[in-house]
Amino acid sequence: MNVIKLRRGDRMGNPARGFAVEIIRPGLSLGGGDSGLGAIGRIDRATVAPGHVIGMHPHRDDEILTYVRAGRMLHRDTVGNVQEITATRLMMMGAGHTFQHEERMLDPDPVEALQIFLRPRAADLDPQVRFHEFGQAVSHGVWRLIAAPEGASLQVRAQAWVSDAHIPVGSALPLPPPPAPEAVRLLYVFGGAVEVGGIALRAGEAAYLKGDGGGVEARSDADLVLLATDPGAPVFRGGMFSGNALAR
Repeated sequence: MNVIKLRRGDRMGNPARGFAVEIIRPGLSLGGGDSGLGAIGRIDRATVAPGHVIGMHPHRDDEILTYVRAGRMLHRDTVGNVQEITATRLMMMGAGHTFQHEERMLDPDPVEALQIFLRPRAADLDPQVRFHEFGQAVSHGVWRLIAAPEGASLQVRAQAWVSDAHIPVGSALPLPPPPAPEAVRLLYVFGGAVEVGGIALRAGEAAYLKGDGGGVEARSDADLVLLATDPGAPVFRGGMFSGNALAR
């Protein structure tokens, strides 16, 4: 298995003023003319202050997984949803051709979350939003499939797969087999410290993984997100947020 550590993301905003985000565009570390990787457009790690409202704003041709790790938010959108999102109740937004949403923070503590921007297989799909109650915030010692083209609790309209796992210090977790013959993967460390393929990763860091086999060793209790994509599958790279930033 080949492992490449990605550079840290670009940081924007200030949590003391309501909102801060760190944006990882994996293609910027891997070279070439695409800021993303296959159906993986970008990964935003957000910290949002209590009571803050991210006002109604548009998306187009983005598939967006909202992966909350702490706090609660109230989601409203232009297809009629008014729903709560928590660390156990996640959301997949398919923006399609026309979509807007807002998020209101509900708890007295900051919300910590990922917004994972995936690229749809085609432009101008119908907008759709799905929610799922997973029952627990973390999956202990086993990879949990969260989103996939099929067979997952949340469906994404792209050749992309998202899983997570929590592993305790001193333990190791084998990587699952790639979900497609040509799939490549990104490992993101939400919390803790791990080693994969001899590369050390800490919270907020990610690595590109190519090939089968291998595993993750926990240097501390760790929360992990594993993304996979088939780079050869059809994908629309012109999404508002998920699209290729280098082509703009």
